[in-house]
Amino acid sequence: MLKRTLMAFLTIAMSLAPAFAQEKKPPEPPRLKAGDVAPDFTLLAYDGQGVKPVSLHDFKGKKKVVVAFFVFAFTGG
Repeated sequence: MLKRTLMAFLTIAMSLAPAFAQEKKPPEPPRLKAGDVAPDFTLLAYDGQGVKPVSLHDFKGKKKVVVAFFVFAFTGG
């Protein structure tokens, strides 16, 4: 009896689960135009001795930074 009740409960719960599940959408990427201030970000950089994180805010007020992205750079495609 307990086994049958438990199976019925699980069947109902699993059938209702999709109704309560909320699909998480990835955040919308920022829309930037030439000349806009870049949002802060952190990337891994190889400095000849190892890999370390480097953030854009590390250079604020110290150096001018140009950010360029090369689609498919070094991928052979």
